[in-house]
Amino acid sequence: MDKLQLLESLNIKNNKKIIFLVIDGLGGITHPEYKMTELEAAHTVNLDNLVKNSLSGLIIPVGYGITPGSGPSHLALFGYDPFNYEIGRGILEALGLGIEIGKYDLCARANFATIDYKTNIVIDRRASRPQTEKTVELCKFLQENINEIDDIKVTIKPGRGHRFVVVFTGENLSEKITDNDPQKDGYSPKIIKANSSEGEKTSKIVNKFLNRVTELIKEKTPMNYILIRGFSKYPDIPSMNKVYGLNSACIAVYPMYKGLAKLVGMKILDVPGEKISDEITTLKKEYNNYDFFYVHIKETDTFGEDGNFLAKVNKLNEIDGFIPEILELNPDVLVITGDHATPSVLKGHSWHFVPVMIYTKYALYPNISNRFTERECLKGYLGILPAKEIMSIALANTFKLSKFGA
Repeated sequence: MDKLQLLESLNIKNNKKIIFLVIDGLGGITHPEYKMTELEAAHTVNLDNLVKNSLSGLIIPVGYGITPGSGPSHLALFGYDPFNYEIGRGILEALGLGIEIGKYDLCARANFATIDYKTNIVIDRRASRPQTEKTVELCKFLQENINEIDDIKVTIKPGRGHRFVVVFTGENLSEKITDNDPQKDGYSPKIIKANSSEGEKTSKIVNKFLNRVTELIKEKTPMNYILIRGFSKYPDIPSMNKVYGLNSACIAVYPMYKGLAKLVGMKILDVPGEKISDEITTLKKEYNNYDFFYVHIKETDTFGEDGNFLAKVNKLNEIDGFIPEILELNPDVLVITGDHATPSVLKGHSWHFVPVMIYTKYALYPNISNRFTERECLKGYLGILPAKEIMSIALANTFKLSKFGA
């Protein structure tokens, strides 16, 4: 019996409420100029007061020394072993955009980028972060000119900023191909190849698609190239509602996180805008209708990827201001953490541990962590633990698990 089967056998349905506030890219490391992490530099009075009456610690997102993508790190937070449920970014983005996916569909996450065609070097993987309207316009242009590659239908849907989704529809398509994204600026795009004989047809189709796109946009600097990755079909994954006995809901703005939540069975709630205040408004409005809420905040990760230390600090300050509003709802358990670390000094995701606090009436308090920071949370009762264990701790603290064994 694996952990999910065990939890399903133990689950108890009740009306107690759990909120997971996931601050994307929360963790950091010491910045050489500021001599501290972003959390240490932030003025987070509410988070610091809350952690003193919470369980605290550091989580390992997916494994020691492994830098995770957003998909596996979120799955771990929801209690799934990310090594058992490997899910490509494409399906998550597609579901997040509300695209209906069938058995003949292969999804890919794509984004516009800037390349120097003379040197074949990617200058900016995010094409200077264009406004979503620009991406919508260019995706429409591509769709009008590319409907099919050989016998495969092609669907292009814009996401947010520089991101979009490509869905290839047809028979004998395979996930077993490589990506072309070099993952860092200053490198040449990778060549898309088949990982096995099953992927031969798909790799040829995708390379033809890339060549066609390049012909169409090579003069449209800074959006003169595309990077494509995360080829994936609809996976077989158990619903968290069934496993944990929950009625769960997602409050997020970015498509990928909505897609992931939808994949594990959450109801995707409409958010009236793109600000944190809009997400909190939705939480308050829907609070009586669900017993588990996943609330996602993206910008901390964005600023970390941009290497903007002060902007990430300011966003943490802003988030801190909403903590009293969340506490006014009187949740039985409030989990506050990140899916992974995005230190601004590294300008990307990293393998570092991430602070976590679990606010509950049944904590061993007062806690010895005095602030919600990496160093202070290391002192906490939870110690260092895998992110996949957080969900069962939250369930236990809401009496949603019965006793195991005689």
